Amino acid sequence: MATKKAPSPIDVEVGRRIRAQRRLLGMSQSALAEKLDLTFQQVQKYEKGVNRVGASRLQRVADSLGVPISHFFDNAAFDNPVPTDAPRNDLVGFLSSEEGLELNRAFTKIKDARTRQKIVGLLKSLALA
Repeated sequence: MATKKAPSPIDVEVGRRIRAQRRLLGMSQSALAEKLDLTFQQVQKYEKGVNRVGASRLQRVADSLGVPISHFFDNAAFDNPVPTDAPRNDLVGFLSSEEGLELNRAFTKIKDARTRQKIVGLLKSLALA
């Protein structure tokens, strides 16, 4: 009997980034699946890292989500991959959280650049307190 192999930390990270971007856009798994000619279950498997996303499919995902393919590989998350069960405290983890999504949606609705800069300054000062 074959034992099930654990997903690669890289596949999990790519899936996490797919999910974060999809949710940031307010897109359902079904809507993304339709754009990719897949089932929503397949999108779920990609997002969990259970199934590996091939290069051509990842390009279609990037196009569907409006990001460059490098979006799924940027930053140092791959230099020292974190085990899938370890807590994460990084930008991708935050962006995929409910708070991160709410904050980003609200922030992007603020049209005045000065107001956005003041909010960033306020957040920086609160983080140092």
